Amino acid sequence: MVLINPLLPLFFLSCFFWVNHAASTERSTYIIHIDKSFMPKAFPSCHHWYSNTLDSIKSTSSDKHYPQPKLIHTYDNAFHGFSAMLSNEELKALKNSPGFLSAHEDGPITPDTTHTYKFLSLNTAKGIWPASEYGKDVIIGVVDSGIWPESPSFKDEGMTEIPKKWKGICQVGQDFNSSLCNKKIIGARFFNQGVVAGNPDVTISMNSTRDTSGHGTHVASIAAGNYVEGASFFGYASGTARGMAPRARLAIYKVLWDEGSQESDPILFAGIDQAVADGVDVLSISLSYRTIDLYENPIAIAAFGAMEKGILVSVSAGNRGPNFGTLLEGIPWAVIVASGTVDRWFSGILTLGTGLTITGWTMFPARATVRNLPLIYNETLSACNSTESLAEAPDGSIIICVNSFETPEFSDQMGYVSESNARAAIFISEDTSILRSTSFPFPGVVITPKEAQNVIKYASNSSQPTASITFQHTILGPEPRPAPAVSASSSRGPARSYPGILKPDIMAPGVLILAAYNPEVSAAYIGSNNIALSSDYNLVSGTSMACPHISGIGALLKSAHPDWSPAAIRSAMMTTANPLDNTQKPIKDMGMDYDIATPLDMGAGQVDPNRALDPGLVYDVTAQDYVNFICALNYTREQTQSIIRSRYNCSNPSTDLNYPAFVALYDPLEERSTLTRRFERTVTNVGDGAAMYKVKVKKPKNSSVTVSPEKLMFQKKNEKQKFYVMIRYKTYREYVINHGSITWVEERGKHTVRSPIVVTPAEPS
Repeated sequence: MVLINPLLPLFFLSCFFWVNHAASTERSTYIIHIDKSFMPKAFPSCHHWYSNTLDSIKSTSSDKHYPQPKLIHTYDNAFHGFSAMLSNEELKALKNSPGFLSAHEDGPITPDTTHTYKFLSLNTAKGIWPASEYGKDVIIGVVDSGIWPESPSFKDEGMTEIPKKWKGICQVGQDFNSSLCNKKIIGARFFNQGVVAGNPDVTISMNSTRDTSGHGTHVASIAAGNYVEGASFFGYASGTARGMAPRARLAIYKVLWDEGSQESDPILFAGIDQAVADGVDVLSISLSYRTIDLYENPIAIAAFGAMEKGILVSVSAGNRGPNFGTLLEGIPWAVIVASGTVDRWFSGILTLGTGLTITGWTMFPARATVRNLPLIYNETLSACNSTESLAEAPDGSIIICVNSFETPEFSDQMGYVSESNARAAIFISEDTSILRSTSFPFPGVVITPKEAQNVIKYASNSSQPTASITFQHTILGPEPRPAPAVSASSSRGPARSYPGILKPDIMAPGVLILAAYNPEVSAAYIGSNNIALSSDYNLVSGTSMACPHISGIGALLKSAHPDWSPAAIRSAMMTTANPLDNTQKPIKDMGMDYDIATPLDMGAGQVDPNRALDPGLVYDVTAQDYVNFICALNYTREQTQSIIRSRYNCSNPSTDLNYPAFVALYDPLEERSTLTRRFERTVTNVGDGAAMYKVKVKKPKNSSVTVSPEKLMFQKKNEKQKFYVMIRYKTYREYVINHGSITWVEERGKHTVRSPIVVTPAEPS
């Protein structure tokens, strides 16, 4: 047998040690990508290869004070390799070893934190819910902070027997036994070896899949929570809660820990890798990682391995908005999800002594008694900028506070008022970010400056002005703002990893979403003493909440169309997405003072599940197509193989991926006035039979768009047709974004297949 490089055994000796505290300061955890083709045939698995090598070289260690080496993780599903604690010298030695592809240092990951089914037009009479049997037997893997299994959202009432294809387990751990799994939660695993390896003295406070933060529980119930009547957040948003795919299964992979989270544990090397092996159909990843390059991004690498197995991967866009180019997770083979508002508002009713009523915004979590109290307004008190300034507020009064650039932030004003003698407050503000917060510890309402005119006039001119406020109201509709609108916090494209493919792909509800939560975690506060309140259901905002909406809808599409690839499912959602809000005007951007949103903010638009069920045409992409794309990115051989491994050839490199969107880039620093970009696309007819489509173009400003041919004729289902797009566009010295669309309209049919066009600078200024 031919032995491997003698440097490799020496490396393996050092890399698998559980180092003591003193040594840990000299080492870091590294993620190592290995070319599996170098494994000697004598070993039945990678694990045996690493372990056997480790056993054979123990005596070669130059430092006898270290404990015997111990593996952190090996991986053989989503990618090939392992994680280990290494010094710089050991890492250098490894780079000369056969099979080595790349290594990068481990780093932290972060989470991106009822009515939405109606907002998305899901109903029991027709459409995707009955067509998919509500996602029956599709398995959604949720890689997050675990789950609170006792939540009513995870009962298995109405669920059938667990699918025979399932290979996972219900891992027993602290406060989590196997009986907590059922026909809804069919699998539960937890991964924290990397956290322990990075900090050997750490004590894991909840060493099991049980969720201690509430984030994973919230995400899982949005994707596939069962039906729960009477759910609410302290009386707000009351009704029957349910997930997007209420009959889908859940497999939980806990990777976020109170003690810290390292990517070697969760994201790639354990959580996703195990989920792929267990047999999930959809992966929901509401997490972000700081690495931009695809070949070092664990989510990107793991998602590629999942895609190869036919698994749809849904990833949150991140919460770094609203600035241009803040999206890091620009993964071409995953669905990247932006966050939008819904048409549901939480209010308090302000009634003046004159009888005038105003609907304001509030999230005060109780039925406070605020009736016919004195209404106080004067310029000294209205700034509400300190405890001292509010000392003159009369006992039992309602004080009026003006929130502006010259006054403290809303949260600070709330704190000052809470410590005053006032009984309640009226806050005057135009800050739309307030509408995304559930923090409202003092009785009061927020109204606009326009609404405040009558209030101030009454309070200033009446001899004994009074007012009342009632709480816990929920209203539906386009007021005070049309919906959906892109959330200000949602990360914007173009993706820093590769700006030439549109990211995010699509938008889903992500602002104040009601879903299950950990009842032992504080969900709201009351009073100046910050009395903590808990709730079985919480209203939370972020792309973390948008992502599981797409995961659940993806599960519905997977159930209805089991033969569709992940790319076909993504295409169906993108080409049927709605770019208009509930006033039938273009979707707006909260983060840009409600200007019209661009595809870099929302992707193709708001997801429309029922239309996605029958899209007419899809833009499909194979694993080899993605390989050709990666091979065109000027990566090194090792960087390329870190993603695609060794099973593919770079036979036809091309960045012109068969994507349902068109991105034309320019560099503001170049002197050119116009550029031309040519695209080639292939669409597959997934309609019932023969069909004819004619193109409709909405060109971006200062651009010309030519599509050839202008008509596509299909004789049968699953037939493919090719077309070409030529975009000639103006470049700018400034950072200007122009956008339009290409839509294939079925003649004498019901299908419209829309793809956004965006002309954009390639990188942030």
